[in-house]
Amino acid sequence: MSLAVSSVIQGLFMSHAIHERERDGIVILDVKGRLALGPDDSDLRQHLQTLLEAGKKNVITNLHQVSSIDPAAIGLLTEFAEQFHNAGGRLVLLNPARDLAGEALDLDTTFPTYTDEQDAVNGFFPDRKVPHYDVLEFVEEEVHPHSEPSGKAGSAS
Repeated sequence: MSLAVSSVIQGLFMSHAIHERERDGIVILDVKGRLALGPDDSDLRQHLQTLLEAGKKNVITNLHQVSSIDPAAIGLLTEFAEQFHNAGGRLVLLNPARDLAGEALDLDTTFPTYTDEQDAVNGFFPDRKVPHYDVLEFVEEEVHPHSEPSGKAGSAS
């Protein structure tokens, strides 16, 4: 069987793929494809359940490469968000496209959502200080080294 035919057949039976990785002790699930759940497609459910059973209670679900999501998948994510919360952890969403969920779920109120992976990871560490860089101050310092930043110079009396 050719690779192209094999890919098409796999696409008919496998609506999504999940890649698991870890960053700062937080599990990140990169989901790719169509997220439609039913009796024959319980991969996401099994993956999340396995994480809970393994004691991995903090999970980021990256939806950046999800092409569509159905109400059953949204319901599953909602169910597991509650289970992770009850276990003392959190399930958050990264890069949920507004047009994927439609009216089925207001992602901002149901799930903590992020558009930046580092922000999502930092969200699990409330005491973590994220350095703030002011680009304007940096540029002014490069252009005028040894001068006071604008608006901060002392006034003569």
